[in-house]
Amino acid sequence: MNHTGMILGMAAVTVFIKATIFVLGGRIAFPPLLQQALGFVPVTVLTAIIVPMVLAPGGEAMELTWRNPQLVASIIAILVCAATRKQLLTIAIALITFFGWQFGVLQ
Repeated sequence: MNHTGMILGMAAVTVFIKATIFVLGGRIAFPPLLQQALGFVPVTVLTAIIVPMVLAPGGEAMELTWRNPQLVASIIAILVCAATRKQLLTIAIALITFFGWQFGVLQ
C-alpha cells in the first residue's frame, strides 16, 4: 500500500469518527467511568509520542547518556516544573538547556 492511500484512509477514518460524534452530539451519554477514562487520553498520547523521542532520538537504540540533549533537557524540565509549576518558565529553561547542551557540550 502506498503512503498516500494510507494517509487518505487515516484521514477518512478520523473525519468519520469526528463527524459522527459532532452529529450525534448530546444524544449520546457516556457513562461516568468512560468520561473519566477519556480525560487521560491526551496525556497518554503525548507521553507515547515524547518518550521514544527522548530515549531513542536516533530511532534505533536507547541513548541513556549525558550526551543525549533530549534526555538532559527533559530531566531539567521535569525538575523545573515540579519546583515552580510555571509552564512558560519550564519551556524556556528546557529549550535553553536543550540547545545549549546540543551546541555547547556536543561540539
